[in-house]
Amino acid sequence: MRKLMVVAAGTALLASHQVHADVVGLGANVSYWDSGLSGQAASGNDLVDVENDLNLESDSNANTSLYLEHPIPVLPNVRLNYTLVQLDGRGSLSSNFDGIDIGVGGAGVRSELDLEQLDLTLYYEVLDNWVNLDLGITARDLSGELIVQQVAGASVSETKVDAVVPMGYLAGRFDLPLTGVSVGAEGNFISFDGDSVHDFNAYGQYEISVLQLRAGYRQMAIDYEDDSDRLDVELDGPFISAGVAF
Repeated sequence: MRKLMVVAAGTALLASHQVHADVVGLGANVSYWDSGLSGQAASGNDLVDVENDLNLESDSNANTSLYLEHPIPVLPNVRLNYTLVQLDGRGSLSSNFDGIDIGVGGAGVRSELDLEQLDLTLYYEVLDNWVNLDLGITARDLSGELIVQQVAGASVSETKVDAVVPMGYLAGRFDLPLTGVSVGAEGNFISFDGDSVHDFNAYGQYEISVLQLRAGYRQMAIDYEDDSDRLDVELDGPFISAGVAF
């Protein structure tokens, strides 16, 4: 993996012998993210606007996460998170793009964009009371593929990115005592040598017994170059989730 295979936010793992959970905790959730898309994709010197030229819209969106917290001082807590965003649309190109010869007057195209990522996060609880703070690092297995096909022709373009990206992880939450209500935010981020990835969300949460209901806003931005292919896109929008915590 190229540029982004650099240790990110290693100093976030602070004094592991002092920051840990007091009891074993296990949780999981699933969510729906109503994300909108903007940005550009490039292959060589050819550039396309994924929103205005391709009219890509969300087709399906899967998000799920699982975490384990424990009282062992030396070992970090573990979180797994999976996100799959699939978009498609019909648009038109006014200039050639990666082997698609438009000719005079432009041409209609069908397009699909798949973004898939699996996160492994190792983190420590720095604060764990009515104010919660987690710090750690995330290894994100990121893959993206944009397929553009000419409607009246056989020309097809494929733009791909594939990388394992180390990122810093930060999460904070403020609990309103005796109410089950809390507000919080969490995010992953890295920027190095012209490439960058960030993924942030802010939310309000209501917890009753083992059930957690959450609503908020998420933004994910990817600016990554893989050989001659480049993906520079942003997805954002509201989300809702339901989960359990033991």
